[in-house]
Amino acid sequence: MKRIAVVGLFCMLMVGGTLLALAALPASAAFEKMKSLAGDWEGKSEEGDPLKSNFRVVASNTALLETLKVSGMEEMLTVYSVDRNSIVLAHYCPTNNQPRMRAIPESGDVKELVFTFQGAGNLPSLAIGHEHELILEFLDKDHIIERWTWRKDGKDQLMVYHLSRKND
Repeated sequence: MKRIAVVGLFCMLMVGGTLLALAALPASAAFEKMKSLAGDWEGKSEEGDPLKSNFRVVASNTALLETLKVSGMEEMLTVYSVDRNSIVLAHYCPTNNQPRMRAIPESGDVKELVFTFQGAGNLPSLAIGHEHELILEFLDKDHIIERWTWRKDGKDQLMVYHLSRKND
């Protein structure tokens, strides 16, 4: 009887581990696509402001660091990583708050990732201005669009950045 219980427990752990691994596959595949963004990018905002971005794979291939510089604004950093079945980000903003967001990718070829607000460091009130959402759209291997939603006092302002891979 004891042997049957041990075998049953082993089977449950194997099935549970397999299900967890399968659930993480879309996130892992989407993160691999994100890591392919590594390198220098340039473009413009919808208002015509020039911008530059750099994506760099860091921390033994477990994170992606984006450095974004929009003309007239201070540099911003965003760190992306896999967290179980999702991709999470922490955004380091010139306003000195650090929004955290999460995207849960669908199976198949990822065309866009929708990162939704999960909380923030150094943000005592949601009425204070902060990045609240990011939609990252993959047009092709050399073109992406970032749609950032800035929220302040419950009102949203969309900032759209069109980026092209910089060819040296």
